[in-house]
Amino acid sequence: MKTSHRIGFTYALATAILAMSVPLLVAQGASFAEAIAPLVEREYASLEKLYTHCHAHPELSLREQNTAARLAEELKALGIEVTTGIGGHGVVGVLKNGAGPTILVRTDLDALPLKELTGVPYASTVRTTNDLGVEVDVMHACGHDVHITSLVGTARVLTQLKNRWSGTIVFIGQPAEERGAGARAMLKDGLFTRFPKPDYCLALHVSSDMAAGSVGVVEGFVLANVDSVDITMRGAGGHGAWPHKTKDPIVLAAQSIMAMQTIVSRETDPLESAVVTVGSIHGGTKHNIIPDEVKLQLTVRSFTDEVRAHTLEAIKRIVRGQALSAGIPEDRLPVVHVDEKEFTPATYNNPELARRIGGAFRELFGEKKVISRKPVMGGEDFSEFGRTADKIPICIFWLGSVEPERVAESERTGKLLPSLHSSLYRPVPKPTIKTGVTAMSAAVLELVGKK
Repeated sequence: MKTSHRIGFTYALATAILAMSVPLLVAQGASFAEAIAPLVEREYASLEKLYTHCHAHPELSLREQNTAARLAEELKALGIEVTTGIGGHGVVGVLKNGAGPTILVRTDLDALPLKELTGVPYASTVRTTNDLGVEVDVMHACGHDVHITSLVGTARVLTQLKNRWSGTIVFIGQPAEERGAGARAMLKDGLFTRFPKPDYCLALHVSSDMAAGSVGVVEGFVLANVDSVDITMRGAGGHGAWPHKTKDPIVLAAQSIMAMQTIVSRETDPLESAVVTVGSIHGGTKHNIIPDEVKLQLTVRSFTDEVRAHTLEAIKRIVRGQALSAGIPEDRLPVVHVDEKEFTPATYNNPELARRIGGAFRELFGEKKVISRKPVMGGEDFSEFGRTADKIPICIFWLGSVEPERVAESERTGKLLPSLHSSLYRPVPKPTIKTGVTAMSAAVLELVGKK
């Protein structure tokens, strides 16, 4: 509570000083770019402190209590009506400013179970226990700390430009994105019924291979369907010296892994996209023991619902067929489990909305800073906000986060940059955050601004 009062007082004082010093910057005659830029510049020092705090204090999915509380405090300090505890640790802040469209702006809150190796002064040293009671390190290796900071910066800019737009902005902090569960939980808890229903939903996501200061836009599919599949290959174990007296699940697993490679190469239309990756295989305890079972973990990616359904059915068909050909009895056939709770549907940017946002970015940053990107096979549960019965148009755009010289070197030499979810991924804060705030503010103003 004391922290909340301190944040509110400090920000209110700073805002009052700013209001006295920059009245001309938000005048009706100034362009959005001219109005946004000085506000972002003046807010940056405070935003950088927020970013380093979030980075140094990451929390795992479904445990984002302190991160959510900090976001709620920041929004309340702006006079925004805030509700917490939506779908877990979800935060909803509603800023009403007369008649007009309703725009949802989303950030995710959670971090990853990963030990940070970036060496930055504000690096995370957090360790905690996961759902299984295992002690793990925690790191913001997917840029959600940048997303949080950009949302807060956008809220600050828009509250100071209220004479330039009319409508309602719904700022949300979403938990459990890394688990593919947070968006569904917030929707189930009434996000679109208890609060103003959006006409458009916007989000941004850092890119680990784009230069800071640039943004990337995709029309149509942006990110893929993501399925987690667990397979238990069952056999009849025994002594490694008498394999003929066993049904070896290790051999069966190996045959099934190779056979599953044909799902993409021979069963999927070459003009469609799919990925079947076996990320984990575990079985056996000793050199001379053939085990009773082997466990596989797969990640399966696609874009369309049709390709997804076919791929999952093909996996089940292939492992069953391999088991039958090895003489495995019916009561020992493989067990295939598709984890529907962690399914993340493909993210589809409404093409018209993406073109509109992209046009605003080109006016703001110039053609060279706005990159047309191809779809990728990563996943994002922001997609859920566009898949309700309302079919609300959504758009997520990429935010460059790497020093331009490092990107140029990578393109020149082929040297790989640390990817998202890498212990070495480190966004460069200043240009990334400034561009994130500027871009999201401009995107919202494009949809609600008074021209």
